[in-house]
Amino acid sequence: MLEQLTQLFRDSYGREPIAITRAPGRVEFIGNHTDYNGGTVLGAAVDRGIWVAVAPREDGRRRWRSGETGAVIETGAALAKLEGSSSWTNYPQGVISAMGEFGLTVPGGFDYAVHSDLPVGAGLSSSAAIELASALAFLHLTGQEVDKETLVKIGRKAENDFVGVPCGILDQGSSGFGEKDKLVFIDCRGPDFSTVPMPVDTHFWIFNTHTKHALVDGLYSARHAECMAAAADLGVNQLADASLELFQSEVHQLSPTVAKRARHIIEEIDRVGRTVKALGEGDLDEVGTLLTASHRSSQHAFENSTPDLDSLVDTLIRVPNVYGARLTGGGFGGAVMALTHAGFGDADAAEVSATYNSQWGATPQVIHMRAGEGARVMWRG
Repeated sequence: MLEQLTQLFRDSYGREPIAITRAPGRVEFIGNHTDYNGGTVLGAAVDRGIWVAVAPREDGRRRWRSGETGAVIETGAALAKLEGSSSWTNYPQGVISAMGEFGLTVPGGFDYAVHSDLPVGAGLSSSAAIELASALAFLHLTGQEVDKETLVKIGRKAENDFVGVPCGILDQGSSGFGEKDKLVFIDCRGPDFSTVPMPVDTHFWIFNTHTKHALVDGLYSARHAECMAAAADLGVNQLADASLELFQSEVHQLSPTVAKRARHIIEEIDRVGRTVKALGEGDLDEVGTLLTASHRSSQHAFENSTPDLDSLVDTLIRVPNVYGARLTGGGFGGAVMALTHAGFGDADAAEVSATYNSQWGATPQVIHMRAGEGARVMWRG
């Protein structure tokens, strides 16, 4: 990917970049929508991601090129949200905006190119990956360094304030703090970050349905608002502060919809804690049960699943060497993650895909992944 991106940069701008950065996508292992509710979550950086190359310009012009969309886009010093095929620039532009708010020097003119081996729209958070890779590139351009926690906060602020998605810290935190063969545990009230070893011979398989996964269309924002309403009705600052006992005693005060959203979050936070415990004990059957229970809660209580994702989970949990399966990411389409033993292979994945095709008339993209390294500078000129 480094050579491909370097050649893209040369073809676009007729010169060499001065730095190349990379940030991985992430798998949301368990903890669906708990992050912006102050809860706990387990994620993992994956071994695919987004790569960014940059070089400074003296004339103040900012030029952008994506290996996926083709054309060079030019903007001036003023930040402005773009639409259509240029809308991907909103993520790195949001990073520039956030850098200023963190008291950092923002880059002036530059040439920028981005390439990806991470599927877009699969619930793997390509948005967080481009934010963190861009932040590292812009920091290099301006001769600055920040710690990992500040880096992920810059990415989150870019998405919250400039792009307009009220996400929590899961996506950026997993991409920033990822380590090979480890999960990232985040207590979002800090936020505090630590890692949990993945059991030996376990793998992630992603089944990307290619169905709609556009968080900025309002569905994510609606769930966010419902959770905030639930916290207010329960008399707590955020749902992480509400115990199951409090919820059960006060549920009559909540509307049926808000009650379902609250139940999902409160029980999901409990499932995260139980998953960490089961991982520590090497009880992968229990981990799988908790993953599938998380999906059922998303399906029935949080209602951010879709019938095709539900059918994928139904199929996967019947296959040998699958511990459990659940939607990964914001939901409303996208992808299902299965945690498997090493005995689950390409032939098994093909059978799952064939079953899905017979039900839905489409073939999901199958991606075999392991937990990988977090965001970093890959090359300096």
